[in-house]
Amino acid sequence: MPASTDKDLWVSWEVYHRSIEQLALKVHESGWKFDQVLCLARGGLRPGDIFSRIFDVPLAILSTSSYREESGTVQGALDIGKYISMTKGALQGRVLVVDDLVDSGVTLEKVLVHLRENFPAVSEVKSAVIWFKACSSVAPDYYLDHLPNNPWIHQPFEEYDSIRPHQLNAWLKKGAA
Repeated sequence: MPASTDKDLWVSWEVYHRSIEQLALKVHESGWKFDQVLCLARGGLRPGDIFSRIFDVPLAILSTSSYREESGTVQGALDIGKYISMTKGALQGRVLVVDDLVDSGVTLEKVLVHLRENFPAVSEVKSAVIWFKACSSVAPDYYLDHLPNNPWIHQPFEEYDSIRPHQLNAWLKKGAA
């Protein structure tokens, strides 16, 4: 794995999972209790799943997307899913919105507005992210790392962005070597 710099933060699977656990501990130690986790897909799926399991609360998923160009390195127009996916009931009560990072802040800001306008049964919302970039227009309630230099974060799952099904056989052999 390359060395991290002011421009690039390289994250291994081990560091990524440990960071989610440390963020969960921060939320726990704050004493704030929440009824549901709402993860922002795709980046918030893994943190949301882990939070849902650790805190033993239902997981809801809201699809959002703005990084689709240039293999996910160029921000485009923000799309927010019309519906929230969950196994039963509706989004309500105290909700913790979980994502991997807050970059420009546009996604988090618009999701918070979306929740206020469309989910009147939600009584309180707080947010938690692993990485909070200084360039963000909004600060999350909880974060693990503040990044004053706004580096590009190379997350371990991004390796799948360049793999296609027909390449899996060679990919699996490479990992077995």
